Formats: sequence, structure tokens, C-alpha cells
Amino acid sequence: MLKNKKPLQMIWGILLVVAGVGVFIRIPQVMPQIEKIELYSPVLLFIRLCFYLIGILLIGGGLKKIYLYSRKLEIDR
Repeated sequence: MLKNKKPLQMIWGILLVVAGVGVFIRIPQVMPQIEKIELYSPVLLFIRLCFYLIGILLIGGGLKKIYLYSRKLEIDR
């Protein structure tokens, strides 16, 4: 079971990085729609900051998983 789990961690790390990049690509497309909502106009900077923070955390978590997976592969050899 552990041998099947190792590649799954690598795949999960790659998916996290891709999701983070997707957040960065999507922010410029979504922000104009959010700006149209008058309720959110006072906190637009905060919303934009939160979106970018989510993207950074996703990319960081994915890169950490990929790094740890590749490090374990080197130790196992």
C-alpha cells in the first residue's frame, strides 16, 4: 500500500501547483466581475490579496510535496 501512496503524493503535489497557477491566471478575469458588485467595492484590495495568497499557498504546498517526494526517491536509491 505504501508503494502506491508515494506516486499519489507526487501527483497531488503537481495538481496543487497547477491549481495555484490556475488561480493566478483566473484572478484578472474574475476581479472585474467582483468589482461590479457594490457590496464588495470597499474591500477589493483585500479580496485581491486573498486570491493571490491562496495561489501562493497552493503553489508552495505543491512544490513542498514535489520536493519531499523527490528527496525520498534519492534516499531510497
